[in-house]
Amino acid sequence: MQPDAIDRVIKNAINVMESSKYQIFEIAETSRLEKETLARDLEDIKDETSVTIELVDKLEKDYKRSRIRLTEVSRDFNKYREDDIKTAYEAAIGFQLQLTIAREKESHLKTRRNDLQKRVKNVDKQVERAETIVSQMNVVLEYLSGDLNQVTRILESAKNRQLLGLKIILAQEEERKRIAREIHDGMAQTMANVVLRTEIAQRMLVKQDIPAVKEELVDLKGQVRGGLEEVRKIIFNLRPMALDDLGIVPTLRKYVQDFEEKNKIRTQFNLVGRESRIPSGLEIAVFRLVQEALSNVIKHAKATFVSVELTLEPDQVQIYVVDNGVGFDVAQTEQRIAKGNNFGLLGMRERVELLEGSMVLESEKDSGTKITMLIPIGGTENKEENQNGQHGES
Repeated sequence: MQPDAIDRVIKNAINVMESSKYQIFEIAETSRLEKETLARDLEDIKDETSVTIELVDKLEKDYKRSRIRLTEVSRDFNKYREDDIKTAYEAAIGFQLQLTIAREKESHLKTRRNDLQKRVKNVDKQVERAETIVSQMNVVLEYLSGDLNQVTRILESAKNRQLLGLKIILAQEEERKRIAREIHDGMAQTMANVVLRTEIAQRMLVKQDIPAVKEELVDLKGQVRGGLEEVRKIIFNLRPMALDDLGIVPTLRKYVQDFEEKNKIRTQFNLVGRESRIPSGLEIAVFRLVQEALSNVIKHAKATFVSVELTLEPDQVQIYVVDNGVGFDVAQTEQRIAKGNNFGLLGMRERVELLEGSMVLESEKDSGTKITMLIPIGGTENKEENQNGQHGES
C-alpha cells in the first residue's frame, strides 16, 4: 500500500470509530437510564413485598386463632348457639380466603423482584461492556489521531506495525488497570461506606434518635463530598478539562500541586518564557509526558523533591523533570528500553519521537535523575487554523 492510501484508510477508520463511539455512548446512556428506572421499580417491589410478608404473617396468626375459636365453639353445643358457630366458621373462612390471596400476592411479588434483580444485573453488564468499548476506542483514536505522516512511516515497517499494536494494547491495559485501581481504592470504598452509614441512619430513625441521626448525616455528607472529589480527580487524570479551557501551563501547575498533596513529595513547577497556548495535540502530549515522568518518580525514584520546568519558545517546547531520588545506570536502562522492557520510559520516548522530538536521560545511582525532552512546534499556524476550523464546525 502507498502512504497516501494508508492515510486515507486511517482517516476513514478514525471517522467510523468516532461515529461508532458516540453511538455506543448513546447505548450506554440509554442502558444507564433503564437501569435507574429498574432500580426504582425494584425498590418499590421490595417495599411492597416486605409489607405483604408482614400481612401474610398477621393473617396466618389470625387464621390460626379463628380455627381454634371454631374448634372450641363446635365442641360445646350447650354453651354456644348455632349463630356463634356460624360466626366463628365465617370468620375462619374469611381469614383463610385473605391468607390465600395474600400468599399469592407475595409469591407474585417475589417473582417480580427476582426478575427485576436479574434485569438490573444484565443492564449493568451492558453498561460496563459499552463503557469498556468506548474506553478502548478512545485509546486507539488517541494514537491514530496524531501526525499521520509519522504513523505512515511506522506502518511501512512490519516490525513497527506490530510494535504500534502492542503499544496500543499495553497503553489500554495500563489505563484500565489504573482506573480500576483508583475506583476500587477510592470510590468503591467510599460508596460501600455510604451504604453502611445510610443503613445505620435508617435504624436510628426507627428508634427516633434524632440527634444521632443528624450527626450521622453530617458525617455522611462529608463522605459523599470526599467521594465527589475523588471522582473529579479521576476525571482530571483521564482528560483534564482545564487543558482545553486554560491551556497547558495552568493545567500542569494544578497537576503538580495535586501530585505534591497526594504523594507527599515536595514538587516545584517553573515556567520559562511567556505563557501562551500551543497546538491542542501538543498540549495533551506534553501533559501526558509530564504525567508519565512523575508516575515513574513515584514507582522507582524514592525521591523527596521533584522539579518540573516547562520552557515555551516560538519554535519548540522543552520539558525538564529532575528528582533527587536513587537514580539508575543510564546505559543499562537504555538497553532495557531498546529491548522494550521498560514500558514507562519506552512509551515516553516513542511519544516524543512521534512528535519529531528528542529525549535525553541523565542519572547516576544515588544522585537523582534528569529527563530532558525537546519537542518542535512544526506547522503551528496550519495546525491552529485547522483547530479553529474544527471549533467553528462544532
